[in-house]
Amino acid sequence: MTVTFSLNGETVEVDADPTVTLLDWLREERGLCGTKEGCNEGDCGACTVMVTEPDASEQGVKALNACILFLPQLHGKAVRTVEGIADPDGVLHPVQQAMVDHHGSQCGFCTPGFVVSMAVAHMAGRTDHDDVLAGNLCRCTGYAPIVRAAEAAEAEDIPDWLADTCPDVAPLAFAPESTDELASWYAAHPSATLIAGATDVGLWVTKQLRALGDVAFLNRCWDMQKVDVISDGIRIGAGVTMAALMPTLRTHHSSYAELARRYGSEQVRQAATIGGNIANGSPIGDNPPALIALGATLHLRHGAEKRNLPIEDFFLDYGKQDRAPGEFVEAVTIPKEAPDLRCYKISKRFDQDISAVCGCFNVTLTGGKVAAARIAFGGMAGVPKRASAVESALMGELWSIETVKGVMPRFSDDFTPMDDMRASASYRLATAQNLLLRYFHDLNGTSVNVLEVSP
Repeated sequence: MTVTFSLNGETVEVDADPTVTLLDWLREERGLCGTKEGCNEGDCGACTVMVTEPDASEQGVKALNACILFLPQLHGKAVRTVEGIADPDGVLHPVQQAMVDHHGSQCGFCTPGFVVSMAVAHMAGRTDHDDVLAGNLCRCTGYAPIVRAAEAAEAEDIPDWLADTCPDVAPLAFAPESTDELASWYAAHPSATLIAGATDVGLWVTKQLRALGDVAFLNRCWDMQKVDVISDGIRIGAGVTMAALMPTLRTHHSSYAELARRYGSEQVRQAATIGGNIANGSPIGDNPPALIALGATLHLRHGAEKRNLPIEDFFLDYGKQDRAPGEFVEAVTIPKEAPDLRCYKISKRFDQDISAVCGCFNVTLTGGKVAAARIAFGGMAGVPKRASAVESALMGELWSIETVKGVMPRFSDDFTPMDDMRASASYRLATAQNLLLRYFHDLNGTSVNVLEVSP
């Protein structure tokens, strides 16, 4: 197996095990130690690299975590580490110079990752620095001088030396280039591991030290990376990254888009796919509650056979989904409009944290009364789950504060949450009840933004 990609402007060919991470290869085989190992799970951003996509796939340049990026995911792409951000002649990139000028570095461990994230954002003309840098952690300087450096570099020209060309490559044996090819291969290898963004599977290797056996990388299945706005909804390919999905969500479902903005970090959103977040069946995944509240339809495929099912029926029990061996998530379809959808993520950190509770509400009113209700939660059970008792109690009732407060106790009929490091069972139950109250005030036009303080 030979993986070919451009590294800091030079085409390289690598023969390695398919689950060797870019971070390990850079440091151990190439001696490029500017890319640091911090958390080794995609959380701290010390290992951030710049990755340019080929023309055939999603356009643009990404900041990605090298610690959970497997080498085959780079086939046919261009990579730049912090060593390749400055001009080969020694001239600093504008964000590097700004970091010096604004004293954005102290111990320096996190600095290479910050520089790469800032260089990617600079190339894209982005000025939402708080979002861009939420996946890079600093414990010395603090963020103020780093953000000032990013702001100072905004107007500077993009350096010519960062214009990378992706190499022409032949297909990889374990990287199917179409959904049809994937379906045929997976039907013949039903016990294999499918790897899309590796933001979850990567930790199986780096943290659990698991040998994965047969693997297939899905990042070259171009037809799974499309978002199609069709007559009866929006069909989202399973390979669409959370970052690529954001423009569509902002247009059609703004509250869901705000939830997605807090999904992992910029580096994670650029890699993680919506299909992966569904297929892993996590009870605390952020997408399923929103998709369930929207009444999404899941599209599954096994070989040539395809089937559809309501997404809430996919999650059977903790770690168990309605998916046969060799069957995979191909796409999901959501309605184009749901004006009363609201999604609320509760976590200890605002950015880049796992939900303690994630609640999504979609109530339809007719004549001031509840005509339909879809309420879904993550973090409250072993699977993402609808609050069926609460929904039933609301049906046909006047939409009033009295009605809402009256049905709040029904959450205990729907959920028996657990105690863990993120929250106690009692906290989760009380929070779920209060989120319904928050939803009522939200629909009535009261500001419920947790980042705003009212007198």
